[in-house]
Amino acid sequence: MNAVELETRYQLPAYHRLPLSLQRGEGVYVFDEDGRRFLDLYGGHAVASTGHSHPTVVEAMARQAGELLFYSNVVTSPVRAQAACRLVQTAGKPFHQVFFVNSGAEANEAALRVARQLTGRRKIVALTGAFHGRTLGAASVTSSKKNGPSAPDVSFITANEIDAVEAAIDGETAAVIVEPVQSMAGVRELSGDFLRKLRHVTAERGALLIFDEVQTGAGRCGRYLYSGLHDVHADLVSLAKGIASGVPMGALLAIEKVAQQIQPGDLGSTFGGGPLACAALCATLDVLEREGILARVNETSAWLRRELSRLPGVEEVRGRGLLMGLKLGEKAADVQKRLLEHHIIVGTSAEPNVLRLLPPLILTQSDAAPLLEALPECLSCA
Repeated sequence: MNAVELETRYQLPAYHRLPLSLQRGEGVYVFDEDGRRFLDLYGGHAVASTGHSHPTVVEAMARQAGELLFYSNVVTSPVRAQAACRLVQTAGKPFHQVFFVNSGAEANEAALRVARQLTGRRKIVALTGAFHGRTLGAASVTSSKKNGPSAPDVSFITANEIDAVEAAIDGETAAVIVEPVQSMAGVRELSGDFLRKLRHVTAERGALLIFDEVQTGAGRCGRYLYSGLHDVHADLVSLAKGIASGVPMGALLAIEKVAQQIQPGDLGSTFGGGPLACAALCATLDVLEREGILARVNETSAWLRRELSRLPGVEEVRGRGLLMGLKLGEKAADVQKRLLEHHIIVGTSAEPNVLRLLPPLILTQSDAAPLLEALPECLSCA
């Protein structure tokens, strides 16, 4: 059996897959088993932040694997200590400490747990269109019930509906959880006015504000965190996806007044903060800093947004930085298939007409040029 047949036979049929069997990657490209090269503008779902198999990350992981592959959090780890220090310092004020986990869903679970424990309340407010993960708690604050049942202590308000905020948040609310840019919902960015209203009302009524930055964080929006934009800082920020360049890792950042209330036993994770993942996180930060990646994200995204908005058939360019959504005049899945014939990988979203671009953050204008050449041919209006 080939790889496709083996996965079909032995894995549960949980995924819709592109017709690709990828064997290796380099920079912004991936290669299939026949050696064909594809421009990756999907980044393994926003994960390949420093590109595929960046030498700095590969070297750091190999070195760490040769020293100590794993030990749990019952001991101190020098590489974990460095990862925690560097992540908190990179995130900047007001963030004070971090808890390491393995995924975005787990980071969101920890955030919800902390909010309920510290406030003594149960109620959570989330947004329509939200996606926070597939574990039980994360799914309960995800608006699509394909991912889990409704929960009686979770309520939803419409994103950017400022008038709904006052009524939704009360003395029983433990937290409000939001994605600053709702990626799965069609790359819809929350407005500054809406975020400021959430910040004001949560602070006034003793609730925590949680930013799910699993996709917006780690530099994707042209700064390490979205939190802080519009003068709005969250109390808790969940991270994952690209923070370790593809090694499974998540993190929960907490401001000082929250961090000071956490006690031993309140949170836990066997593999969270493992040496290999921490080495990958430190190496990822090295790449972001030494190669000026955040400046490149801002430069490339501004150019790409301008060029894409000029194309017939592209009705709107959404998002921030290299979390980009193209609203098309036709089904995004059809255009995705046509682009794949040009050896370009892109993503879709829950909004049928929105194509998503989540490329490695190292993307340059010359890297992205093939998309601008191929996309007009792939749109039915051409």
